[in-house]
Amino acid sequence: MLLRWLGTARNVSECSPAGLKIGFPWSAGSSPAVRTILLALALTGCNPRPDSGAVIVSAIGTPPRLADAARHDLSPPDRMLLDSTAEGLVRFDAAGQIEPGLAERWIVIDDGRSYIFRLREAQWPDGSDVTADDVVSNLRREIAPGSRNPLAPFLTAIDEIVVMTPQVIEVRLARPRPDLLKLFAQPELAVWHRANGGGAGPMRVARAGRSPLLRPAFDPSRADPEDRRSTAPEQDVRLIGERAARAIVRFTAHDSDLVSGGTFVDWPLLALGNVARINTAIDPAAGLFGLAIVNRNGFLADSGNRAALNGAIDRAAITNAIAPDWELAERILPEQLDSAAPPAVPSWSLLTPDQRRSAARERVAAWPGGTVRLRIAMPDGPGATLVYGQLAASLLAIGITPARVRLTDPADLTLIDLVAPYDSARWYLANACDLCGDQARAALLAARDAPTMSERARLIAAADIALNDDVSFIPIARPWRWSLVALRLRQWHANPRAWHPLNRLRNDPTSS
Repeated sequence: MLLRWLGTARNVSECSPAGLKIGFPWSAGSSPAVRTILLALALTGCNPRPDSGAVIVSAIGTPPRLADAARHDLSPPDRMLLDSTAEGLVRFDAAGQIEPGLAERWIVIDDGRSYIFRLREAQWPDGSDVTADDVVSNLRREIAPGSRNPLAPFLTAIDEIVVMTPQVIEVRLARPRPDLLKLFAQPELAVWHRANGGGAGPMRVARAGRSPLLRPAFDPSRADPEDRRSTAPEQDVRLIGERAARAIVRFTAHDSDLVSGGTFVDWPLLALGNVARINTAIDPAAGLFGLAIVNRNGFLADSGNRAALNGAIDRAAITNAIAPDWELAERILPEQLDSAAPPAVPSWSLLTPDQRRSAARERVAAWPGGTVRLRIAMPDGPGATLVYGQLAASLLAIGITPARVRLTDPADLTLIDLVAPYDSARWYLANACDLCGDQARAALLAARDAPTMSERARLIAAADIALNDDVSFIPIARPWRWSLVALRLRQWHANPRAWHPLNRLRNDPTSS
């Protein structure tokens, strides 16, 4: 398991095996979240949670709602519930790798233009069999023109999905896509039976409510007909959706086993919690964290001004305000991926920080419109406040007056914080092109429609250069994703997807 530990402690206690009290250097202030944690500290003991009974999971967000992927406003707890109760053709395992879902096996032929899946035996919640027709009609709906599914724009290479036999389906592509399986593993492509109001597992809702209890679904392929409907209590999972402060308090009180879905927004709250270092884990998440330029009027209408602003941002100050080992980024692409060339490097990368700031100040001072003001849309939360503070300092240092606004308000710059669902350079470029120029957008479309992998790689490299020149996105860092993990969850693994299936948290007690 890849763990990055919190820093040296000074102020707040944590439990260690010897009862040693350690703390963390951070001044918390007096927000409601902080008061929630401080109030709970006096009630928190050092007794470890027993390795028995249902696994209790706190997912940061609103209480989960059982609904299919066609709804476009799925919260992180919603996605976890959907992934648990309805699987796609394939799914992610605990390490973020592809494992069978509804498809027990598959082959790829015709130079990556055809994926053939053989379906396993599976049942809907009412006991009826999952059929190839069910799967095909569901997937067709999710990729159809006008679909609200957020993955639909990245599935345009699919030409048709057809039933070959009652157990076999084929996905035919107009253009090769070697990364298709990772898209099919996303919860947004889980197969959902609307008439039955659910999916085929791997878990079922055993008790509904604001914090549903999930239990392994009946698997008709299990060998022993006498034992196939029995499950151990340790295989159950109770899923709670709640604010980060409440989730941290629940974990430190030993009333839960996992806090999942943590981001930079709530990371500073851990400094107030009685959390042992061994329970704190960071995913090596791949994706985008930076500022999308969403208004090209005024000062931001000029690409030279946008580039100067990009270079003037003090990324190290921003990341260090959250954690000293938060990896910063100056380029849109984290690595070459499926591009034909290494990531495009911004023109200012060879300049010193002082030279960058000086060049930016000159541009701001020469701006004929007078004072330059930029509205920056940010989420709420202590981590976002720390990031905004350092970002504002960078802007003030070059003569720009910043103003923080909500994510739903009109803005000039909007914070983007996304984990990549698959490893394609085009995903990064497409999500960095919130409001990019015509040339960059045309380059992206050309890469999408490339007929061969080699041509696609060449056009992705060209699109990367076009977006770099256009400066429609200001990269700052990799996404920051954290979890609190009890030692009983032996299958939990940090991974680049930052995705942790609820059926892959602890060893199967029946197999040991």
